[in-house]
Amino acid sequence: MAFHNPKNHQGLENTWRWFGPDDPIGLDYVKQTGATGIVTALHHIPIGELWSADEIMKRKNAIEEEGLHWSVAESLPIHEHIKLRRGDYHRYIEQYKQSIRNLGSCGIDIICYNFMPVLDWSRTDLSVQSADGSITTRFEGRALAAFDLFLLERPGAEQDYDQGLVNNARQYIQRLSEQQKDTLKQTVLLGLPGSGDAYTFEEFRHAISDYESVADSEFREHLYAFLKEVIPVAEESGVFMAIHPDDPPRPLLGLPRVVSNESDLTRLLQVYDSPSNGLTFCSGSLGAGVNNDVVSLAQRFANRITFVHLRNVVKNLRGDFVESNHLEGDVDMYGVMKAIVTEHTRRVEKGRKDNRMPMRPDHGHLTLPDKRFDKVYPGYSLFGRSRGLAELRGLELGVRKSLER
Repeated sequence: MAFHNPKNHQGLENTWRWFGPDDPIGLDYVKQTGATGIVTALHHIPIGELWSADEIMKRKNAIEEEGLHWSVAESLPIHEHIKLRRGDYHRYIEQYKQSIRNLGSCGIDIICYNFMPVLDWSRTDLSVQSADGSITTRFEGRALAAFDLFLLERPGAEQDYDQGLVNNARQYIQRLSEQQKDTLKQTVLLGLPGSGDAYTFEEFRHAISDYESVADSEFREHLYAFLKEVIPVAEESGVFMAIHPDDPPRPLLGLPRVVSNESDLTRLLQVYDSPSNGLTFCSGSLGAGVNNDVVSLAQRFANRITFVHLRNVVKNLRGDFVESNHLEGDVDMYGVMKAIVTEHTRRVEKGRKDNRMPMRPDHGHLTLPDKRFDKVYPGYSLFGRSRGLAELRGLELGVRKSLER
């Protein structure tokens, strides 16, 4: 039986992040989740190097042979030289532009990327047991402070924390065994989704030291300069760029954070006003922000949302959070879905070229059946994400039916 063409699907395109041939969860499994679109990247190509049309087509053909569709390139990573505007960043920008052109010529018209320095995400515990026994992840401010102050010993780190948190972090680290300290180190250093690789301690110290003198204001201008160079190329190539918010959206290890809240999103979209300069709306990343109203953000920026990551968190006023099941956290997922569905319906009716608005279940708990797979990356389980996708599909259907009344 042939799969339907996801481009003709009138609902949100259901997608699945797949880490390529080395992903323990093969495309044969993905086909049975309900997803029709694949979100992937050429992880074997070093960051900053060119994605050739031949390599893109090789991946695209492998996906289509399984009856699926390469929906989104996530991520086309940005070299640190570009973020710092140092060294040979001009060469890396030119290669980035050509990679955009190559993706567009091969029919890949959505690129998810981020502008987070050094780490693509940050957690402090990857083995949190939920009430049902499934495993999820946590971010805890005192644990990160303990890592920063007493393990990494970053110069000047004490200036970034109030004395109460410093004392709390000291008490926290004193209670940890040496093995637990090593686990905390490896957890924070694992910031590259899909690879399973982590920085060494010395590599990490060196990487963050490059940002010691880079303030948020300067880093923001680096992002804007990048957008002014690449968005015109994306327009010409029929490609929609979709920036991912900071994860988590808060100060981190002295590194600049410039895609964390409503003000940040407003400013970067104004830098180059184009459908090709859009957002990856991540309800989990934005939801972890203490002052972020995720439903309001979805409504406010609906017109510029290109790609949708849906996940949920339970958080406190300190900015600590645990990743929850998709319909069970502090994010009003019904409100978010209603805003997305309303916008999607509008785009379809207007015949907009960017009317797919692909959605994927972003992360899922590690369940007992998931333990059959080796080296499942935290958050990227089969059964946990399948549950999330099923819940989100049902929620979308319910929202659509309610809007028809």
